[in-house]
Amino acid sequence: MPPQFLPRPASYKLPPFITTDPVSAEMIKYAANAFLATKISFINEIAGLCEKVGVDIKEVARGIGLDSRIGPDFLKAGLGWGGSCFPKDTAALVAMGKELSYEMHLIEAVRKVNVLQVERAVEKLQNASRGVRGRIIGILGVAFKPGTDDVRESPSINLIKMLYERQAHIRAHDPKALENAKEVLRELEIEFYDDIYKMVEDADAIVIATEWPEYMSIDLEKMSRIMRTPVLLDGRLIFDPIKSKNCGFVYIGMGR
Repeated sequence: MPPQFLPRPASYKLPPFITTDPVSAEMIKYAANAFLATKISFINEIAGLCEKVGVDIKEVARGIGLDSRIGPDFLKAGLGWGGSCFPKDTAALVAMGKELSYEMHLIEAVRKVNVLQVERAVEKLQNASRGVRGRIIGILGVAFKPGTDDVRESPSINLIKMLYERQAHIRAHDPKALENAKEVLRELEIEFYDDIYKMVEDADAIVIATEWPEYMSIDLEKMSRIMRTPVLLDGRLIFDPIKSKNCGFVYIGMGR
């Protein structure tokens, strides 16, 4: 029962409760996270095909999400998944399978697709900028998801490292996770900014890497004017491609 000073909202429904053995409980947790990671990697792989045939992945995700057997959750194409749970639990299932001589082919593929998604983003930037060496690239968002300062296994961090290896000059912004990012990236020469518009000044490209609400209200016209070359890689598909182009951007989407 909730304490009297903190009553439970009338609309709140108690979550399902089951009793099982410890091994089954652990497997339930692993399998649930692996399934969610699979949904994300699935839509990301479909997004790559959508680009080839000229289809918007958001329309495909909306359509299949209406099927009650599938549902709309975890069908947002982007840079991939990160955090502490999905990477750790999928790796645990693969390792467990190897110990027991049982190959986890699907989960291994899910993990591979997730790595390839960031590599595809780097390739898109290289094509749009005719190479990233010496280019100033601004990364909007370093947390693995909005609402947290957690940068563990963040696709954004992996993207920064890949671009840095290719000798790009990296600038980064995040509403909450800059301090953690500074620690993780302390060996790299990365510039961190509190002000979005100062970060993008004279930049050659920007990447929306985390779906923070703050980024959805960005003044795209102002941003494109102060950049050196207004290239926008919308890694979370939060902007309308036509509007972005009308604001002066070369728009690149994951699955568009």
